[in-house]
Amino acid sequence: MIDFKEIIAHEIFDEALGLSVEEIKSMLEIPADESMGDFAFPCFKLARTMRKAPQMIAAEIAERIGESEYFDKVEQVNAYVNTFINRAYFAGELIKEVNSKAENYGKCNVGEGRTVIVEYSSPNIAKPFHIGHIRSTVIGNSIYKLYDAIGYKTVRINHLGDYGTQFGKMIVAYRKWGNEDELKANPIKSLLSYYTKFHVEVEEHPELDDEARETFARLESGAAEEVALWEKFREYSLAEFNRVYGMLGISFDSYAGESFYSDKMPAVVDELRAKGLLVESQGAQIVDLEPYGLTPAVILKSDGSSLYATRDIAAAIYRKKTYDFYKNIYVVASQQNLHFKQWKKVLDLMGYEWQEDCVHVPFGLVSLEEGTMSTRHGRVVFLEDVLNNAVDKTKEIMLEKNPETPELDEIAKEVGIGAVIFQELSNNRIKDYVFSWDKVLNFDGETGPYVQYTHARASSVLRNADEEDIRAITSGACDFTYLNSDSAYSLIKLLYRVPEVICDAAEKYEPSILTRHLVDIAQSFNKFYHDEHILVDNIEEKRAKLSLVLASKIVIANCLDLLGIKAPERM
Repeated sequence: MIDFKEIIAHEIFDEALGLSVEEIKSMLEIPADESMGDFAFPCFKLARTMRKAPQMIAAEIAERIGESEYFDKVEQVNAYVNTFINRAYFAGELIKEVNSKAENYGKCNVGEGRTVIVEYSSPNIAKPFHIGHIRSTVIGNSIYKLYDAIGYKTVRINHLGDYGTQFGKMIVAYRKWGNEDELKANPIKSLLSYYTKFHVEVEEHPELDDEARETFARLESGAAEEVALWEKFREYSLAEFNRVYGMLGISFDSYAGESFYSDKMPAVVDELRAKGLLVESQGAQIVDLEPYGLTPAVILKSDGSSLYATRDIAAAIYRKKTYDFYKNIYVVASQQNLHFKQWKKVLDLMGYEWQEDCVHVPFGLVSLEEGTMSTRHGRVVFLEDVLNNAVDKTKEIMLEKNPETPELDEIAKEVGIGAVIFQELSNNRIKDYVFSWDKVLNFDGETGPYVQYTHARASSVLRNADEEDIRAITSGACDFTYLNSDSAYSLIKLLYRVPEVICDAAEKYEPSILTRHLVDIAQSFNKFYHDEHILVDNIEEKRAKLSLVLASKIVIANCLDLLGIKAPERM
């Protein structure tokens, strides 16, 4: 992609300024008001070295570069040199770049040769895959796609919650109140009912907790009966999870969950002990983190069983040895902030400097309108139900508007599920929010369906063009001087910024940066579509405008893909 900042910096460069091209480039700004130009160069810094008023310096630079072929005009405004790029040149360079790179437009190789692990979704087996899991799942999937797009080798890990005392509770509950036929017919809802009943009964019979702890201890020691039940729960759960992942179009490179590290934890405990980091506290083995302003990290409970911290330390060490990661990203709710600080500090005390490359990407919580979700009390909204309802609602809307739509079921699925994903990714990830059916199923305004409809609209315009016109625009044989209107130029500038936006979203672990930019592109395209008559009689004008439609279609589809959303050709 042509770097307009580089071009402008070279045009401005003069030895008398005492600045290198790179320094000039770093000083260039994009004015908030488009009427002030495309790029502005502030001259305040030069006043001291050149012993002139910055306004005078700006006027001299503007006059010197004003005749450049790259600019439509150059203006001095106070202490700024405001440059207006030649619109036809800008349009031509952008559109040829997009059309030549197609699905690779926006991608780069900045991460080439380095590995990034993204751990996300990570539901607990034998529990519902509920609406609360969607945040980690779709945020993590988009972060994986963003890092993949900028050239990193990415590894997608689903760190399943398949270990811990909760499985002692589940096994006890199943033995007391469950049966095989019920479990086969509806695995997760049955397991949820047993788990809920356990937490009701334990209020009257606290000895159930002791039985659950003993059961988990047998599971951890490899007792055949407990292991067989655990494996059955895991198998049923994965089948349920994979059905939802299939709806979302999400897959993983590894399902190595907490249990995978059970045989790797003794070595961690031994290492901690050898390095003098383990101390006993009320029968438990802990790492004292009080000198670092943190509560103790419990490594082994008094009964000898492991905890999250133990397993996460073992997992991090295993991942470093196996993948030699550049970054090890954990997309986990902000509730776990303390946990991540604790085990990272333990790794630091163990002498592992690479712990700094383990990055916790927190996100806000989802609650229900009637209160916080609780698996223990059975108060959850199943994610599969949300997705199915969104698809059904979309189909209803489409049947009302155009019952003859080809491939109605497939498009309704793409749009309905896209609406749910887009809503999750449209706000800053750290914000908490209350789940509302009305909001999820509202397709008006700045939503996924609005962006998808924009893509379908662009596709429709191209379908109505002549084959000869399509051949001309794909070959780049266009007169781009016809793309000089404000609406066309605003759209072109937004398309141009996409590679930069993708990098920014990846580096900040924030898909909403891309989502907001994509909404801006869709709004700008629709303004161009309404302001300009595209399929005009003038062949050169028509082809120039069609080339911008094609570029917009490509970019919207690419950006939707990075969010994990389909781009339908029709709606």
